[in-house]
Amino acid sequence: MTLNSLQTTLIYFLFSVRAASSESIYAPVVDLGYAQYQGVFDADLNITSFLGMRYAAAPTGNLRWRAPSPPSAAGGVQLASSDPPPCHQGAFGASPTNPMLVTRAAAETEDCLFLSVYTPALNSTKPLPTIVWIHGGGYVLGGATGFNGVQLLQEANNEAVVVIIQHRLGLFGFLAGQQVKDGGALNVGLLDQDFAFRWVNKNAERALSGNPDHVTIWGQSAGAGAVIQHVVANNGKTQPQLFKAAITSSTFLPSQYKYNDRIPQTLFNEVAAQARCTDSDANALECLRAVDSASLETINLNILLAGFSQTFAFGPVVDGSFITQSPTELLAQGKTNGEILLSMTNSNEGPLFINQTVDYTNVAHYVRELFPLFGDTESAAVASVYESLGPPLEQVDLIMGESIFVCPTYNLLRAFPGASYKGEYAVTPGMHTNDLFYYFSLIILPGYVPFNNTDFRTAFNQGFFSFAAHLDPNDKLVPSITPAWPKWSAAQVEMVFNKTEDDVPMIAAAPTSQALLDRCE
Repeated sequence: MTLNSLQTTLIYFLFSVRAASSESIYAPVVDLGYAQYQGVFDADLNITSFLGMRYAAAPTGNLRWRAPSPPSAAGGVQLASSDPPPCHQGAFGASPTNPMLVTRAAAETEDCLFLSVYTPALNSTKPLPTIVWIHGGGYVLGGATGFNGVQLLQEANNEAVVVIIQHRLGLFGFLAGQQVKDGGALNVGLLDQDFAFRWVNKNAERALSGNPDHVTIWGQSAGAGAVIQHVVANNGKTQPQLFKAAITSSTFLPSQYKYNDRIPQTLFNEVAAQARCTDSDANALECLRAVDSASLETINLNILLAGFSQTFAFGPVVDGSFITQSPTELLAQGKTNGEILLSMTNSNEGPLFINQTVDYTNVAHYVRELFPLFGDTESAAVASVYESLGPPLEQVDLIMGESIFVCPTYNLLRAFPGASYKGEYAVTPGMHTNDLFYYFSLIILPGYVPFNNTDFRTAFNQGFFSFAAHLDPNDKLVPSITPAWPKWSAAQVEMVFNKTEDDVPMIAAAPTSQALLDRCE
């Protein structure tokens, strides 16, 4: 299976429809104050699911590019038995020689601020640790569909409550520029997530048997990038404390510009131009609010597809209020929310985002394209660090993987001295998304199967779920072959999950590569 077909198949899966369990029956109703929801109870698994509960008002019309607001009261009992419709979807950037075609979701909508809750102990007198999952997708793709919280609960031995959230994507969630600052809100996709965390803080215990004082936020790829944003949000002084622990799987942190820097302002101007909203700067945002959602969806795709190959044009910015500085700078200053961290990277993060058929003989040119604010001197300096690490294609793979995923993870780890754990998924090929198969066990891609070993899978999974339950991956929910997992910041040692040539699990603590840390510097 080629990398591009793997990408397309994975995207197709994430927007496929989940089959309902034949053993499910309707569950008791939960009253959230503004609405009552009736979920589905799986008697075999003892899990109650509430799918697609609204947590914020529809961000449409005058609420477009504004901070999320509480939902209106809904009469009667709402049925919460199917996945919510996904937010409007985007695409990978596509070079002219490598267009990336994306399978579209059937029912994308701007009205998509919903979340799903899975609980094994509805009405329990003992509140359970709560896991909030943030999906990946470069801040332009993804949703709740495909991430079945029932699977996480089973892996967690039914000893947690799981919440899967959706947030605005692409230009709907991350349009920036001076006009948005003046007439709306920046980073509304992040504000949606924050609003969902506050929903959990308010409703977890009284309605869903979760513990609002024991919340772990966990994200993969851009979801892990979002975790970083919330770790540094409000200069690390978010009130109330919305999460105690954080987990990142393949942290995604590309360049993050100030909201009115040249690049985000150019993107706003291009959106306005394509929407024919250029009469005056003062009226451009109001004009965009009047544009129909379908037209904006087309503009969103146009801009994303015109972006640099297999990257994403829209994402978080430094807004001066929620995100006050570059996350890297805030981490270095120790301005963090949360108390403890577990971070996982994959050994080969880059290739999924690199066109493997392109001749990258000029590595410095690639660096210049990836970081458009670099000059020739900076680009050549980066390229020189990697010139001895294999052919040009391998160098480019490493530059993408380390600069955007791996190095930001170590910056995050340093911000939790004495309170962080680091792991690496190293089973060949160790590519970005390979770990998803172990968190969400029903993800199956035709022709592609990860290392399917029960001992390995249990060992890999239980680090995350034990950490979420007990704030320590060594306090295991179920027995596993993983040895004692040292804290990373004490000696820069991480747990490596690999296998031998004979397909035997090989899991051991190992020092972080100093050469890698030097490249990150």
